[in-house]
Amino acid sequence: MILKRGILKRGSQSRNRTRAAAAVLALLMATATAGFSRAEAATRPHASAADPAVTGPITGGDGAIVLQSTAFDLSSVGYEQSEYFLSGTADSYTSATALTSGGRWAVTPASTAPYTTRIVVYRPQNPAHFNGTVVVEWLNDSADLDVPATWVATHNELIRDGFAWVGVSAQQVGVDELKQADPVRYAALSHPGDSYSYDIFSQAGQAVRDQASTVLSRLTPRKVLAIGESQSAFRLTTYADAIQPLVNEYDGFLIYSREGTSAALSQAPQADVPAPSVVLIRPDLGVPVLAVETETDLIPLDYYAARQADSPDFRDWEIAGAAHADTYIAEVGFIDTGNGAGDIAAFDTMLDPPTTPDPADPVITCASPINTGEAHYVVEAAAYALNLWVDKGIAPLPAPRLDTTAGPTPAFVLNANGDAEGGIRTPAVDVPVATLSGLGQSGSSFCFLFGTTTPFSTTKLAALYPTHARFVAEWSADTTFDALRGYLRPADAADLVTAAEESAIG
Repeated sequence: MILKRGILKRGSQSRNRTRAAAAVLALLMATATAGFSRAEAATRPHASAADPAVTGPITGGDGAIVLQSTAFDLSSVGYEQSEYFLSGTADSYTSATALTSGGRWAVTPASTAPYTTRIVVYRPQNPAHFNGTVVVEWLNDSADLDVPATWVATHNELIRDGFAWVGVSAQQVGVDELKQADPVRYAALSHPGDSYSYDIFSQAGQAVRDQASTVLSRLTPRKVLAIGESQSAFRLTTYADAIQPLVNEYDGFLIYSREGTSAALSQAPQADVPAPSVVLIRPDLGVPVLAVETETDLIPLDYYAARQADSPDFRDWEIAGAAHADTYIAEVGFIDTGNGAGDIAAFDTMLDPPTTPDPADPVITCASPINTGEAHYVVEAAAYALNLWVDKGIAPLPAPRLDTTAGPTPAFVLNANGDAEGGIRTPAVDVPVATLSGLGQSGSSFCFLFGTTTPFSTTKLAALYPTHARFVAEWSADTTFDALRGYLRPADAADLVTAAEESAIG
């Protein structure tokens, strides 16, 4: 749903970390990973989805992969990209009984249809850098075109740690848009409808495993994770409850910013099989699931009703001061190469927030400045934590939930600065320079998803942080605490400290 890229505001494209940031990084790298360890990761059945035919790498047409992704050259960060077509026969699914909130769904194949879709692959150029895990993202089609929303949010961590990433055009609207965008390149694509999207996603995972010599070139995967944000998370929730138990395709799920319900299992022109208004992750799934939720997801999107207790295979991370979408996912993330300039730009937006996700092309104009919180740092940590959980059996620490009032209509408990209490608390809410919220936004189109930012006055900033040294010290301490708990990655913690040091606060 984000169509343009912005320009980083301040800071050198190549800079040395300051001594304080380097000290934070050294402390964190020397600290053992927090978490609860099992003796070993669970042994699970081998994946059993159908094998599609894989064609590619694809070239031709206008000569470029059509994907609204990060805008920098991947080779500049040691990665390469390719595109492939997947072809086969996909199943739709049905259920003999109505789907229930508990998620223990028993579904069966209903009909079959031929399909041809595409996948986009980002992989390390150096095989020695590959960490053995492939992240398979259900591409987001909220704006009627494919957007790798979770890649944009997490790419710095995925690149640093050597993941391979595969984006799947699982839904019909994304495929239709590809055919319009480049009719020559994508002439062979054909999608039978979203009732078949779940099996298409299964077959994409199977292709990663069984045809890795083609899809991943020189890389051999050990683990395959499913990941998705927003409407893709809605569909992954249905996938986890209904399809994963049938095919055992994925080793873990990162479900980012889902709502209280999930996507329909089947829809027109096939039989309509809707999800109930509240959907939990089934407790017997047998693979780890890490749900990451923002304030917007919890109340406006009613994830509050679908909250469930942590368990041996489930964790729920709720982020204070975070919105379903923000300036990083809208603009900064597309051009953030991980060299630290993006962290400075993200910090600056808290002091001067825009009222549109894309100032260069304000298709969406909101009534007040949009959220500039630090959700993407937590989602990066979640990607690392899920992989550690799947690969080594070390579960992430449980996280505190956001504090809400009792009653039929929940509301957040706010502190004196207007920020929600509880949850995972990044330095932006514990050492604030603005009030951050996932609520209260209005305006055109998707504005209600973007939350708000209310910068503090110069008077308030001076009262909170009479000196620059005091601000940096408080920010650094909070950053280090989050990193030691596993809610921030060490490299991000170091860059956050540097961004604070290079600010003018205090």
